[in-house]
Amino acid sequence: MTKTALITGASRGLGAALAEALCATHHIVALARTTGALEELDDRIKAKGGTATLAPMDITDIDAMATLCRGIFDRWGSLDLWAHTAVHAAPLAPTDHIDGKDFAKSLSGNVTATSTLITFVSPLLGQSGRAVFFDDPRAGQKFFGSYGASKAAQIALARSWQAETVNTGPRVDIVTPDAMPTATRARFFPGENRDTLNDIHAQAAAVLAQLQVS
Repeated sequence: MTKTALITGASRGLGAALAEALCATHHIVALARTTGALEELDDRIKAKGGTATLAPMDITDIDAMATLCRGIFDRWGSLDLWAHTAVHAAPLAPTDHIDGKDFAKSLSGNVTATSTLITFVSPLLGQSGRAVFFDDPRAGQKFFGSYGASKAAQIALARSWQAETVNTGPRVDIVTPDAMPTATRARFFPGENRDTLNDIHAQAAAVLAQLQVS
């Protein structure tokens, strides 16, 4: 029976690379807001002999997430893996100049949506499934107020879930990838020499090897 993997934030960056790396052994449920990028990912997965279900949705839409998870249950009954790479990267700003709308989007995308997804996805993972979160420890760094605070809150949720499920499952992993030339990083460090950063596909392979996912 084919394994299933839900990748939230699958249209580009590490999410897309993980989807491509996993497609040989998993049917990929690829979730992201950008339809065109998802279709391009689907083409690459098909070229590798894999299969995918595209979910062009916004993770902050609770009704859409409920519909997606119900659809996964109706079609496959469960999930083997959930990799949560979706993130909202608010513009850098001094803490006393943070835009209220940007901060609200950070909380909605990085914290509230994560909490909602944990609630919906946990029953699909059951006792034997796995959830993977990706830390980017920017809390306390200058100009990273919105992103750093919301990302730290997201990981705090994941760590609590991890502690709660040690004996019952699902298994919850938190990894910190090396710096990669992603669109998110480009927003934070626009003048950086991207040639010095780690290849995204190599990082995806390293993450899966670290987690012993196959």
